[in-house]
Amino acid sequence: MQVPVKSTIKDAVVLIKTSKPEFETLAVSDITNKYYNTMQLELARFISSYYFSSISEALALFIPFENVEWRKEKEEEDNMSFLRRQESIMDPRVKHEDDGKLKAEDDMVLLPTLTAAQQKALQEIETYQRSLLFGVTGAGKTEIFIHLINQAITNNQNVIMLMPEIALTPQMLERLSKYFGNNVVIWHSKLTKNQKENILSRIASGEVHIVAGARSALFVPLENIGLIIVDEEHDDSYKSMTRPRYHARDVAVLIGEKIGAKVVLASATPSASSYHKYPIVRLKEAYISTAKSYKFISGDSVNSECIKALDNTIKQSEQAIVFLPTRGNFKYLYCPSCGTTHKCPFCSVGMALHRNHKHLRCHYCGYTESIAQSCSECGYAPLSSERIGTKEAIELINESLPKARVVQFDKDSITTPKKLGLALSQLANKETDILVGTQMLSKGHDYPDITLSIIMGLDYMLGLADYRAKERAISLLFQIAGRSGRTKDALIYIQSSHSHFFEPFLSDYELFLRDELEFRRIASYPPFVSMARVLIAHAKPDVAEKQLSNTLEALKGFNNIEIIGYGKAPVEKIASRYRYHILLRSNSKKALLTALHAIAKRGIEIDMDPVDFS
Repeated sequence: MQVPVKSTIKDAVVLIKTSKPEFETLAVSDITNKYYNTMQLELARFISSYYFSSISEALALFIPFENVEWRKEKEEEDNMSFLRRQESIMDPRVKHEDDGKLKAEDDMVLLPTLTAAQQKALQEIETYQRSLLFGVTGAGKTEIFIHLINQAITNNQNVIMLMPEIALTPQMLERLSKYFGNNVVIWHSKLTKNQKENILSRIASGEVHIVAGARSALFVPLENIGLIIVDEEHDDSYKSMTRPRYHARDVAVLIGEKIGAKVVLASATPSASSYHKYPIVRLKEAYISTAKSYKFISGDSVNSECIKALDNTIKQSEQAIVFLPTRGNFKYLYCPSCGTTHKCPFCSVGMALHRNHKHLRCHYCGYTESIAQSCSECGYAPLSSERIGTKEAIELINESLPKARVVQFDKDSITTPKKLGLALSQLANKETDILVGTQMLSKGHDYPDITLSIIMGLDYMLGLADYRAKERAISLLFQIAGRSGRTKDALIYIQSSHSHFFEPFLSDYELFLRDELEFRRIASYPPFVSMARVLIAHAKPDVAEKQLSNTLEALKGFNNIEIIGYGKAPVEKIASRYRYHILLRSNSKKALLTALHAIAKRGIEIDMDPVDFS
């Protein structure tokens, strides 16, 4: 419904029915035909309570259903149409085109034939309500997804498939549409209003049975869900960094429990938490068997060893990727004289240098300014830079290999689905020799002709103040290495001074997981305990510090929770607000939630199961 609030009209939802109060009230402006079903309301209440948001913030995640008057009248007709669509999927004589019409048998695409290993994995998955498909890169997890989806649709059930980022959706849409035609839609936050309304109309009419997309796809008004797939389940993009701070993977598992849907998590580098919690279905061999050779090199830039390897790759008419953890030109500008980093005036972080836009930008509050020429503290010039980024890496490559066709592949350059499609098509058509990018390179794209991966910046990741630092670094190594060697033998260059850490696990990620879980069990870290982060921020530092002190005192009154750290947050100031934090853990989730709800109030942000500690 819609209700008047001061001088505006707001959307509202009825949660409980009560009698009219004695004081004067305004009339409801309009009663709409939209509603949240029972499951949505239950989940919203859980998300509000567990992830410490308001009920309205939790409900805002969900898209309500619509009361369509003609739905009942056409139910029988829709069901018959639905069955005809299923028959067309199974019948080798016909297939769906993009317009929903049927096409003759000559162009029919049959379901992919599974290898013996894939078939065995599929059969194992069928025995579990929840499972983790742990398959090496290139093992053919997507082919298993297609068979699982087909089984669900054959049983008159609908499917949600989650991917960690929008960048993955075009390739997945192409693959799914190849087999399921117009039954598939892609849902994500970048769709226009008209695009969303069109998709919702098709869902309501029963035309759509597969919704794929980023984490928001989990909340579309799709009924009769029989299967939820969470691909690349290890990816931190599934965790929302704003209220409600939910984790889409964990909410997907909860939805599956509530409605009896099968939930399949999948990754080549599963999170230690999921590996510990769920039944494992293994795919240990790649679909095409190739060899990978690893070489550790020194330095922190595109040095002569990198250039030589890139040159050899291009001469053999093959392709390469270069990974850096930093986009832009450099992470920071700093003063060689006094050592001061050029910081954002509103946040206690260095400003990233973006030479192509000729400015410095704060990646926390968005403030930009022209590139500083001298130190703001001592006046020394010129300023130097710390940690190479994609733009300068490309410049260094172009200086040595002027004929190389190099493409920047990060969020600064790939800003639209169209640009993403162009970059990937150029790579597929051998119009690109080298992709230089950030974590976008690791996000599950298929690069069939890459034979060289150069991975930089892992030591920086190992040094982060995060109990998952080792997991994040080695997972990224495996993901980037997995982009190469899909059809030919490949060489992996790892620029790191910690080869002693990485080397024992290069051929077996599962060995790392077992080692890491033993460390976490002894050190009392998740998944063996529950963790939470309490964040306090205020424009006045003394007020924030006082609230920190009061919160600590209140927490000390609760049993079975441990304060494992507190003080200034690693990023001390964002948008002119001073930040303090408290880290908590407990072997009782209930005890931790009880304590947190007791101290939750205005000015305090609570993050359950945090993945970011900045």
